[in-house]
Amino acid sequence: MDSRGQRLRWEYWRMALHFSLLACFGEYVSAQIKYSIPEEAKLGTVVGNVARDLGLDVSSLVDRRFRIVSGSKDALFQVNQNTGALYVENTVDREELCDDSGACLINLKIVVENPLEIHYVAVEIADVNDNSPSFPEKEQFLEIAESTNTGTRFELQSARDIDVGINSVRYYKLGQNEHFDLELSDGMHGDKSPHLVLKKLLDREKSDKHVLLLTALDGGNPPKSGTLNITITVLDVNDNRPTCSQDTYSITLEENAPNGTVVTTVNATDLDDGVNGLVEYGFGGVVKRKTQDLFYLDKTTGEIRVKGKLDFEENEIYRLSVRASDKGTPSMNNDCKVVITIVDLNDNIPEIEVTSLSNLVSENAKPGTVISLISVTDKDSGVNGKVQCQITEDLPFELKPSVQNNMYSLVTKQNLDREFQSHFDITITATDSGNPPLSTTETLTIEVSDVNDNIPEFSQNPLELYLVENNEPGAAIFSVSASDKDINENAAVTYHKSRGDGKPNDQSSFLNINSDTGSIHALKSFDFETIKKFTFNVIATDSGNPPLSSNVTVNVFLLDQNDNAPLVLSPVSTNGSTQGVEEIPRNVKAGHLVTKIRAYDADIGYNGWLLYSLHEVSDHTLFGLDRYTGQIRTLRSFTETDESEHKLVILVKDNGNVSLSATATMIIKVVEPKEAFAASDITSPVKDNEEDSVTFYLIITLAAVSTLFIISIIVLIAMQCSKSTDYSSKYLQDTNYDGTLCHSIQYRSGDKRYMLVGPRMSIGSTIVPGSNGNTLVIPDRRRRLSEEVRFQNITKCT
Repeated sequence: MDSRGQRLRWEYWRMALHFSLLACFGEYVSAQIKYSIPEEAKLGTVVGNVARDLGLDVSSLVDRRFRIVSGSKDALFQVNQNTGALYVENTVDREELCDDSGACLINLKIVVENPLEIHYVAVEIADVNDNSPSFPEKEQFLEIAESTNTGTRFELQSARDIDVGINSVRYYKLGQNEHFDLELSDGMHGDKSPHLVLKKLLDREKSDKHVLLLTALDGGNPPKSGTLNITITVLDVNDNRPTCSQDTYSITLEENAPNGTVVTTVNATDLDDGVNGLVEYGFGGVVKRKTQDLFYLDKTTGEIRVKGKLDFEENEIYRLSVRASDKGTPSMNNDCKVVITIVDLNDNIPEIEVTSLSNLVSENAKPGTVISLISVTDKDSGVNGKVQCQITEDLPFELKPSVQNNMYSLVTKQNLDREFQSHFDITITATDSGNPPLSTTETLTIEVSDVNDNIPEFSQNPLELYLVENNEPGAAIFSVSASDKDINENAAVTYHKSRGDGKPNDQSSFLNINSDTGSIHALKSFDFETIKKFTFNVIATDSGNPPLSSNVTVNVFLLDQNDNAPLVLSPVSTNGSTQGVEEIPRNVKAGHLVTKIRAYDADIGYNGWLLYSLHEVSDHTLFGLDRYTGQIRTLRSFTETDESEHKLVILVKDNGNVSLSATATMIIKVVEPKEAFAASDITSPVKDNEEDSVTFYLIITLAAVSTLFIISIIVLIAMQCSKSTDYSSKYLQDTNYDGTLCHSIQYRSGDKRYMLVGPRMSIGSTIVPGSNGNTLVIPDRRRRLSEEVRFQNITKCT
């Protein structure tokens, strides 16, 4: 019911706020009308005719949507749209809605539309006497000693009535008796509080109990009432104290006695009768709270039991004061003394105290260096407190006893090596001589400090760097890293290059190394066609005192890029253009070799693999070009209608990712057989000179390439021999020369060797430009089970 009342009150506040908001926005709001009805009115009871009182036209109420705006599911009132009457919709309980407050008003908001009008209607709920006075309890018990003086007042329970006004509690009546009167005084809430007043002395021997009836009445008509039964017990006068059976109870008890162990029983008697002779036991005021937590005292029997942990080391003797009190009024008491002596047991483990001089020991500390001082204590006494200490593990440390009992020194017994073990957890065990013996352990953590006794180490030596030519000057090309088993500044490694040999081809002078990171930067762009490989040394130095260092050899292998365009060797370039003239008889047959285009590319592998194609041709039916050899042949016989001069533009392209190319122009003149014979006699010296010139250039080119090839082979063989006799280099060479220059460069890479072959290699495989289909894996017969040596053979054919 309380929750329902709260919901209704909240709804009324919400309605009031809504009215205020509507008023702010300018709608028409009329004055408030007030009605009054009694609570508990029957459902359907008409409160008043709102439409008539507001002056509204009853016939238009339905069209104007005459209604109460409530929003509550438990609406107490509704309006009749046909008559305009306000009637009771649900039961109205004033006590539920308004508690015990004075006026109980319910605010309603009534709305009509077209035009919009809002009217306030207040309904006052009048109280009816529908609740009787009631006491918190049906009975009240009082105990009054027979020696109580007359005029003594005893407070009684006050009655409450949830009705208000005249319907609330108005007065009290006390049943007829000869010992008590009723007196009213002002209560805390403005009501009357009843008190019993003793008007005649009580005599327990005549009557030990009195029963009274207190009646509370309200001011209703007719009045309602509630009653309270009052039972008064007359108490005897207490004039004898309890007496203890012994002046002092002395007990011996072992420590750690289990809970519930009976210590002793205190017995006291009282000569009084009844409650004045009934004795209860409790601890006296001099007993400390901590002692009371260790022992339980039965207040009825006087039995003392253990309820806490008894510790000889904490307290050897406990002195208790047990107070025996009778139940008289006033109560009389007497104190009984109890002395409990505790017997020691071996129940305390030894305690280890470590005084560390330092938990950090240098790895070069000499044997016998003192690390910590160990002291051992045991709270037990006698043999139970005698302790021995030892290290249970096999460690480079030992305990040496001191001249003082239970004192030890922890010292090193052998040399330490931080790189082998930098951290020690030393477990020290202390055992007493009790029966059974007790022991404890303490773990002491020792850190071994570093000294600079390790040089920096590279993961492998030598290191191999494969660098693509035309690298960007200033960019990082490689990074070296060395590790040092030491720590902190002893492991802080810096890097620098060793001085070169001063030779003109020393490429290490074009390298710069970051001393902190080991990152190597190239100060210039390297050219594969100029240099294939070079070597330099990096020195790693730690920051210890004195510093230690080591070095590593870095072999740099340059990788080719397609940065050279094909160079046409035949026909010979003249004044920046490559053009040749060939004369052939008109009577040649199909397949006749007209001439051959010879070209060279300084790049290798796919970058140097040249392909030939006809870029321009006067007659596609007459001449054909071999895309691999550059040979120009006739496709058919000449006819009388064929032109006597033909121009062919040949495009020479390499096979790099970004292809580079060159062009050559051939002028082919068709002559009659006799003219061709005569011309051959005349032009033979010229051709001989041209052939001699071409042969000269070819010899120079072949010699240069062969020299580079031989140098590379020697360097690689020397490297492989210096690393392992199991590693070998095998070089493949094409001996079939048909006017195309061939040279090859090999590289070792990893545990396998690879060979890249050009289109002229007869290995029974088809090569697709741009793929790795021309890569062969050649197993090393001398290391079939353990590892393979991998070489990359980049073969260049022109």
